[in-house]
Amino acid sequence: GGEDIRMKYRYLDIRRNPIKNNLIFRHQVTMEVRKYLSDHGFIEVETPYLIKSTPEGARDFVVPSRMNEGQFYALPQSPQTFKQLLMVSGYDRYFQIVKCFRDEDLRSDRQPEFTQIDCEMAFVNQQDVISTFEGLIKYLFEKEKNILFKNAFPKITFNEAIKRFGSDKPDMRFGMEFNYIKDLTKGFNFKVFDDAQTVIAICAKGAGNFTRKKIDELTNWVKRPQIGAKGLIYVKCNEDGSFKSSVDKFFNQTCLSKWADNCKAEKGDLLLVLSGKKSSTQKQMSELRLRLGKELELYKKDEYQPVWVVDFPLFELDEESGDFHAMHHPFTSPKNEDVDLLFSSPEKVRANAYDLAINGVEVGGGSIRIHDRILQEKVFNCLGFTKDEVNSQFGFLLNAFEYGAPPHGGIAFGFDRLCALMANQDNIRDFIAFPKNNSGRDTMIDAPSELDDIQKKELGIKIIDEI
Repeated sequence: GGEDIRMKYRYLDIRRNPIKNNLIFRHQVTMEVRKYLSDHGFIEVETPYLIKSTPEGARDFVVPSRMNEGQFYALPQSPQTFKQLLMVSGYDRYFQIVKCFRDEDLRSDRQPEFTQIDCEMAFVNQQDVISTFEGLIKYLFEKEKNILFKNAFPKITFNEAIKRFGSDKPDMRFGMEFNYIKDLTKGFNFKVFDDAQTVIAICAKGAGNFTRKKIDELTNWVKRPQIGAKGLIYVKCNEDGSFKSSVDKFFNQTCLSKWADNCKAEKGDLLLVLSGKKSSTQKQMSELRLRLGKELELYKKDEYQPVWVVDFPLFELDEESGDFHAMHHPFTSPKNEDVDLLFSSPEKVRANAYDLAINGVEVGGGSIRIHDRILQEKVFNCLGFTKDEVNSQFGFLLNAFEYGAPPHGGIAFGFDRLCALMANQDNIRDFIAFPKNNSGRDTMIDAPSELDDIQKKELGIKIIDEI
């Protein structure tokens, strides 16, 4: 009936066996999560939904307070500060299957309200957390999918993931890794390459039979605003050992042969090349790699390849404002050996952070937290917070540290996303009983909606015309 009709009559839509089976599967995974964590000494503690608005990344959903006119609660983007406070309180192992709220643009694997498996542990290091929750994922796959992961999940650093795959959640089910060929392309009067910060090539095995129409389709696809490439260069490795490219005017057969050697290309393969600013070109090539991996059927849909990504940067630079932002959140601890770089070279500071990706999907992420007031204040300072802002927004947490905070760390898994991944489906909405559409609306109950005048008066709210 189409997505809009399905969402409007969701109570009928979820009669259908595919959706019903998804919800039953979600229930089963929920029960196994609780069993595993309870058996490993975790206790489930609920945290508040009406909290204080703090700058942690996405926009907050805010709730006006009738009893405190002119003031607002925020709905939690995560229970981050509360689970740290529970560590201060002496609860060594906490978990919660909890609703979180983020006012951000939506897509198939993102909802304005979503569910996390939220966990925290005291007196642990990074490897302790990774081992515990790798165990959880292995347990769930064995129980619900009858899939046994015999070996430890591989680890890859953030820098290596970006360099090889252009993504901090790489799909490891297939190769097609990046080749940096700037040194092989400069000095041939091809301005597109000469002016570029980087030139990246990938080798699509067996795709040398792509028609010109197909290559034009890929070119138009990477030039879409969502990806943003300015063009796409191709080199076909012909069966007779020669090369046919879209830049034959500038590069002779010897040059193209060097490109092919660098990319380990063989007869019948296709090289695809993008150039430009390094960070944006890596992201563009990552999207192209994922599309080709799917179209060339380089992996099986029911194959799972987990990978831990570690050693993230602590900060990321906002190129427009020139300010640093926390890559994860401001409570993530820096590596001990990088603390001295906080003020001299903040861009070089690595975080005690880790993400788990499976098949190109970020399933969960976490970090070892800062548990020392002085270090936390230094990080806030690097992020541009004034002393008054810190005390106003996070004074409760810093004060708690004064009473003794154990070293602690944790992780949060996107539960809706994990269920969809385990069931080999792409859209998390099919694992949520009553989801929102891509505009953040519940078309079944017609929400959000306007308030009547009496409610607005009680809340001290007045809607003004746009100026």
